[in-house]
Amino acid sequence: MLPTLTGLDHLVVAVRDLDAAAAQWAALGFTLSPRGLHSAHIGSANYTMMFGEDYLELLGVVTPTPHNQALRDFVDAREGLDRAAFTTTDAGVGADALRARGVDAVGPVHFSRPVPLPDGNEAEARFSVFRWPVAARVGGLGIFACQHHTRDAVWVPSLQAHANGATRIRRVLVATDDPAGSAAALAAAIDAAAVQDGHFHVVATAPTRGAVAFAPRDVIARLAQCDAAVLPREGGAAMVLGTATPRAPGFATGVAVIFEAN
Repeated sequence: MLPTLTGLDHLVVAVRDLDAAAAQWAALGFTLSPRGLHSAHIGSANYTMMFGEDYLELLGVVTPTPHNQALRDFVDAREGLDRAAFTTTDAGVGADALRARGVDAVGPVHFSRPVPLPDGNEAEARFSVFRWPVAARVGGLGIFACQHHTRDAVWVPSLQAHANGATRIRRVLVATDDPAGSAAALAAAIDAAAVQDGHFHVVATAPTRGAVAFAPRDVIARLAQCDAAVLPREGGAAMVLGTATPRAPGFATGVAVIFEAN
């Protein structure tokens, strides 16, 4: 892995109406955090669904800013799985490592958000991120890295239990007509290996973290038991979550959600 990266951190689901999206994901059996508002220069707000080491994030624009231009461009076209984040132990060192390779990294960008806690108190979550350039999207999926300065403010124990039994991200499924090429591009971007697993080309991120898998849209639709037309031809299409309670796949805000036994 690229220096400072330790595996898949979270998935960003970009939405137009945060509260409506939150209701859809809650209906699938997820426990959502209270709505969070990012720093003014970021101009976005979110809900999170926390697991043991990783999480899902619903993200929407509150105020247009230069920082959220890419997010606005995405939701102008569709809602859905926009980006995957990797955990970084040092966003500044990670960004410098990319630049040393000739990659036009964005960041590090520092920001925070207040976190309303279930007991009525409030904490502050602080982050630093760096991004690969928009042109480096792999199979239509954006990639960036996130450094958590205040993990206890994000991984709140009472928010980690879900009625659907979900406990972790097992795989991110990316639809593309060139799965081999997209997997090779991601592997090169993060210093990992790409392997073929049936119809999927898979890039592992860490032994206990989720992998990123690329396949044609029809292949993902069969696995998700949904109509291929509801999934993007190119881009993040589905997620496979580990669960203690196996259940049928679901669908919310342009994303197929597949549950597999841990």
